[in-house]
Amino acid sequence: MKPVTYDDYIERDKTISFAGMGDLHQRMINEVGDDPDAMELYDELAETSARYALIRARWKLLSKAEKVDTDASRTACHNSLIVKFNQLARYLRQQGKTAEWRDILGYEEDDRMNRKRIGDFGCYIAFVNGINAR
Repeated sequence: MKPVTYDDYIERDKTISFAGMGDLHQRMINEVGDDPDAMELYDELAETSARYALIRARWKLLSKAEKVDTDASRTACHNSLIVKFNQLARYLRQQGKTAEWRDILGYEEDDRMNRKRIGDFGCYIAFVNGINAR
């Protein structure tokens, strides 16, 4: 398998730059603040992001047969990730926050490619938590 780079990613359709993901994450963290319920929802999102990122990181390394065997669980985890983003945004809006970061990510109902963007952002959250776990 040919190694890939960030440049390979960013050239694709509907991607979010690393700086853009950093901005979205900071907006999210600012709105979560020290609200214990929001922090709990964020922790659930981070946990699901880590599970999804592991699946996605391995995806390019799997054979076709392994991908077929894994596809349903990958899709279920991706669906769960989207639900966690939506739950956090809904809660924050109930608390009077804008959760504009969620709108910037986009909704699958508006464009199927937004599903990929949401997955990408989940991988970013897993990355941030991973490097901060040292």
